[in-house]
Amino acid sequence: MASTLRYVIGLVLAAHGIVHLLGTAAYLQLARFPELPYKTTVLGGRLDLGPTGISVFGALWAVAAVGFVAAAVGLVADWRQWRPLLVGTTLLSLGLTVLDWPVAAAGVVVNLGILAGLTIHARQ
Repeated sequence: MASTLRYVIGLVLAAHGIVHLLGTAAYLQLARFPELPYKTTVLGGRLDLGPTGISVFGALWAVAAVGFVAAAVGLVADWRQWRPLLVGTTLLSLGLTVLDWPVAAAGVVVNLGILAGLTIHARQ
């Protein structure tokens, strides 16, 4: 993969990871966002996790954030294990964004795009 492309993809992955911190901040009640209000429910209000469950949910958003940033660094540094890390992180993120539908609908699209890109790259 060309060096410039590595950096661009790395920046996109890192940015996607940083956006996950919004979920962490909202669901751990560290900050308030009008477009991402605190709630204890997922799946469009169908499943109530309660305060403890939503705190775990918020912490998982931070795990995904760290995973995306680490995968971005690994990609740019040409670390051999960046792909498995990115696959696992993206699957975690996809689960989180599906659970937080429709608020995180854009994240579902981004995660599916990442998985598609990884699949295409693996076949080359």
